[in-house]
Amino acid sequence: MSNPLSIIQQSDPQLFERITAAKDLAYQEGEISLKNKFLIALAIDVAKNSESGIRSLAAQALENGASTQEILETLRIASYICGVGSMYTAAQALKDIL
Repeated sequence: MSNPLSIIQQSDPQLFERITAAKDLAYQEGEISLKNKFLIALAIDVAKNSESGIRSLAAQALENGASTQEILETLRIASYICGVGSMYTAAQALKDIL
């Protein structure tokens, strides 16, 4: 998968460095496991209806030890908070992952 921020990386390397530093800070190991951080981020992207983000974060959650069931439980929470509309985007994003 190519970096979705490659145009920013090429056009404004300083901005890209700041974005990368913020990502590194958010996803560093800490009190919340990396797996759970990706599940939180997944729920946020479901809320934002970001299909590419859902796909990417679900894959990263799986790579970091999340189970399919944990991803589905994350969707349950997002559905409760955001409504059924967010589930259509999530279903489309996850059809090739789960």
